[in-house]
Amino acid sequence: MVDPQKWYQNPYVWLIIGGPALVIVASFITLYLAITHPDPPIDDYYRKGIEINKTLDAERDGMAPAVAARNHAQTGMKPADD
Repeated sequence: MVDPQKWYQNPYVWLIIGGPALVIVASFITLYLAITHPDPPIDDYYRKGIEINKTLDAERDGMAPAVAARNHAQTGMKPADD
């Protein structure tokens, strides 16, 4: 006859219980970190985005295509966009 083990003495039980228990502990640690270290608010992200677009447009406007730029090199005028 085999001497039956108690449930808490079986290592497979702890393997099955340990996974979800570890996830629950990790979720509480994550919750603690989220509450104690909140992300800083973003200051006026819309205005900063508009400024970035203006900067990119200015860089693009300063670069004319090579053929058009050669034709207007002496006049100093920017060719009109077609």
